[in-house]
Amino acid sequence: MFGINNLKIAVIGLGYVGLPLAVEFGKQYPVIGFDINTNRIGSLQAGADHTLEVSDDELSQATHLSYSSDINSLKSCNFFIVTVPTPIDEYKQPDLTPLIRASEAIGGLLKSGDIVVYESTVYPGATEEVCIPVLEKVSGLIFNQDFYAGYSPERINPGDKEHRVTNILKVTAGSTPQVADFVDQVYNLIITAGTHKAPSIKVAEAAKVIENTQRDVNIALINELAVIFNKMDIDTEAVLTAASTKWNFLPFRPGLVGGHCIGVDPYYLTHKAQAIGYNPEIILAGRRLNDSMGEYVVTQLIKTMIKKRIQVEGARVLILGLSFKENCPDVRNTKVIDIVHELREYNIEVDVYDPWIDNSEAEREYGINPVKTPSANYYDGVILAVAHSEFIDMGIDKIRNFGKDSHVLYDLKYVFEKDKTDIRL
Repeated sequence: MFGINNLKIAVIGLGYVGLPLAVEFGKQYPVIGFDINTNRIGSLQAGADHTLEVSDDELSQATHLSYSSDINSLKSCNFFIVTVPTPIDEYKQPDLTPLIRASEAIGGLLKSGDIVVYESTVYPGATEEVCIPVLEKVSGLIFNQDFYAGYSPERINPGDKEHRVTNILKVTAGSTPQVADFVDQVYNLIITAGTHKAPSIKVAEAAKVIENTQRDVNIALINELAVIFNKMDIDTEAVLTAASTKWNFLPFRPGLVGGHCIGVDPYYLTHKAQAIGYNPEIILAGRRLNDSMGEYVVTQLIKTMIKKRIQVEGARVLILGLSFKENCPDVRNTKVIDIVHELREYNIEVDVYDPWIDNSEAEREYGINPVKTPSANYYDGVILAVAHSEFIDMGIDKIRNFGKDSHVLYDLKYVFEKDKTDIRL
């Protein structure tokens, strides 16, 4: 019933997840990459990826890949891969709107024998409880009789040039045993690291959402330890370095937990847990602690400024880095913005400098107009918030030179030795 030879793939959503996937499949098989953002389609057709996940050379190698913002162009496809975002709303509840709209769009195209595979991170059960009913309603077809579904959670790590879509082991699942086998076969066409076929879609969904939840809880523990050690005047990095000499110690580091994965995905799991009558205490406690770190950073900075007799109100602070992680242009859900807002509560003037980001996006998302070049000998405080390679290459002297003769340097990312900075998280 299913065959590789007549495979025609549609990838819906061409962000960090969808584009690398479309490019890899597009090197061998006919693929249409779809996105509602016409500017995104235009830049990809011109051979450029503004997310910097895929090089111009890699784009050119995908000779079977075309791009479109017209959903009707996908009518001839028979294997749909959905890679749209799954954000949270202002109340930290899952926002499934992009997923539902993508399902509605695909539903209008579905034919007998088609397969729809979801890669977006969701809570266990979302594919079959939310997406499939939409597909059935719009298409008029019957699930697991006329069309089928699969789930293969994304594992993309933005900015990571070592762990790419092809060399990260892929979890796959299908709505029937035969479909599960075929979905697994399709992904094995490009995944050199191999695949793991989960026994059900719910298992695959759960596996994905706990990957980031586990990281979130572990980072929360280290953040709490950092707060404790700071109160005891113990260097957290020195403690972690010593503890890491034990073979099974997990080398997490404290810091801001932003982005659209680790800081978001746990809320999908807690939402489902609460819906079935269970209050997840540890996961939500970790989320609260990680969400509070921006305020903690500013408190530590202010205390150190006061100790140095630096006037706080009206002071100028430079923040190096706005993206949610190093060597990545994405500012979505960055927790650096929490530091900006908290500093402004003290009537502190804040400048942000980030060579990786699109300044117009920072203006659009957060109302911030980043400086193009920080002034020398100008700032009362400097916060190294994101460990971009450019900041590391600058070296401690150049970064110190942004500050006045008396200033505070806060190294959130342990880029420099302790004795070279005033505060480390």
